[in-house]
Parts: sequence; structure tokens; C-alpha cells
Amino acid sequence: MASPTTANFGMTADRPSQSLKRRGGWIEAWVEGAIQAVAMLSIGAILLILFFVGKEALPVLTSAEVHREVTLGSMLAPIHQGGETSYVWQPVSELPKYNILPLVAGSLKVTIVALLFAVPLSVAAAVYVSEYAGARAREIIKPAIELLAGVPSVVVGFFALIVLASWVQSAFGTEHRLNALVAGIGLAFAICPIVFSVSEDALRAVPGSYREAALAMGSTRAQAVLRVALPAAAPGIAASVVLGFGRAVGETMIVVIASGNAALLDASLDRSTRTITATIAQELGEVVVGSPHYNVLFALGVMLFVATFVLNFAGEQIVYRMRRKLGTAV
Repeated sequence: MASPTTANFGMTADRPSQSLKRRGGWIEAWVEGAIQAVAMLSIGAILLILFFVGKEALPVLTSAEVHREVTLGSMLAPIHQGGETSYVWQPVSELPKYNILPLVAGSLKVTIVALLFAVPLSVAAAVYVSEYAGARAREIIKPAIELLAGVPSVVVGFFALIVLASWVQSAFGTEHRLNALVAGIGLAFAICPIVFSVSEDALRAVPGSYREAALAMGSTRAQAVLRVALPAAAPGIAASVVLGFGRAVGETMIVVIASGNAALLDASLDRSTRTITATIAQELGEVVVGSPHYNVLFALGVMLFVATFVLNFAGEQIVYRMRRKLGTAV
């Protein structure tokens, strides 16, 4: 039987621990509430931005005054003038023309060029880091590539303007010094980190037992990577491409500086081009508020927002399903 002194000592010793537990519980609850509040505030800010942009774009559909200059049909249909058919973005003229197809084509051209350069390099780097590199090399290479995401896009744009444009013109003899090819290669620097990171995570999420089983059956290291690891990680790699596409479509400064900004509807990569983001960035600061031109630019913003949201959502869903399939989803 414990003495009163011993019992009192035990009760006294328990009180501080219970007090610390209660204090820790309050702190944990407060931190959790603060995180939830910040998350809800972020979602609310995004919804407010979308509401504002949508409100300014709505007159394109509802305003009779705007319809006298621009309609959804005129934004997509060719312009017939002087016996010729053309697609022209020329909002500042006696007869404004708001055809958006040259802008859509320009965005797609530079994005596809960027993916053609960035995806093979990034996936190859991800395969090396996850499958072949040692621990020391991995600690150096992975952060170095991911640090590219922290380089300001305006710096990449100036590099493309001053250095890359001269190299491309010397190597390919392009008609225009600033063109879709230069802008696309510059844009590749911006999307390499995201394609690399998601692809490398997808490869590392493949269970090691897959590789061990392939090696046990007599496969070489390269065969295990090419025929087992890569197919298993294919959904994640596909998601990295989708996310990279969304990142490239929404990029502004690189294409403003390096694309030449000529709204031409053609498939040529050696001629100047213009993207949706570059058009919004260059024209919105000088447009008359409330004019049809102003409303059309906001309509382009809504279209861009929806496109990037859908692409990013699709990429995240692919990544989640891949992790769930491999048993690594949280």
C-alpha cells in the first residue's frame, strides 16, 4: 500500500503532464484552425478573381453595344475583305477585328515546341535520378533542376531574347529573329522543373518489388527500367506532361519578350507569333475601360483560366489515381 506522501507526489507529478497535454491540444487546434482559415481564404480569393474577370467578360454575351463590334461568331469566323479570307486580330483600327484564332494558334505552337524540348529531357533526367544515380548525385541533381522553377520568367525571357534568338537564327536560318521556336525553347526552361518533379515522383512511387521481380527473371537493369518501371509510372509521367502543358499555356513574360508578338495564323515556327497571355499583358494596360476591346480581353482571360484549370485538374487526378493504384495515395 502506497504511503500518503508517495500518492501525493504521484498526483503532483501527473498535474504538469496533464496541463502540458491540454496546452498542446489547444495549440494543435489553433494551428489546425489557422490552416483551414488560410485555405478557405485562398479559395475565396480565387473565386473572387474568377467572378471579377467573368463579370467584365459577360458583356461579350449580353451587351447590345458590344455586339455591334464583336460577337462570338466574329471571334472565330474568318474575315472576308477585298475578295480574300483572313483571320486577323486587329482591335485598334477603323474596323476593329477580334478574331482570336491567331492567338490560339500562337499559344499552341509555342506550347508544343516547349513540350517537345522539355518532356524528353525532363523524363530522361527523372529516369537517371530515380533509377541510376547514387544518393550523393541525387541530392545534387534533383534540387538543381527544381531550382529552375525559382528563376524569374523575365530573366529566362531576356536570355531567350539576347542569346537564344541569335543561336537559333544562326543554326536554322529562321526568317524572323524572334519566333515561335525561340519562344518555345525559352518556355521549355519554365516547364522542365514541373515535368521532372512529377515524373521522378511517379518513378520512385513504383514499388521496388516490381524491379526485383524483373531482375529475378533475368532482365537487365535497362530492361527492368524500360519495360517495368516506366510503364508502371506512365500515368504519372502523362500527368507531368498535362501539368507542363497547363504551365506553358499560362506563361506570359517569356512569350512577351521572345515571340515577336505578330498575330499570324500559320503553322510556321520560324515566323513571329503571338499568344493569348502576351495579348492580355500588352493591351490591357492601354485599353479603354468598358470598351468592346476591354471586354474581349477579359473574355480571353476567362478562356485561359478555364483551360488551365481543366488541364491542372486533369493532371492532379491522374497523379492521384496513379498513387492510389500503387498504394501511395494519402
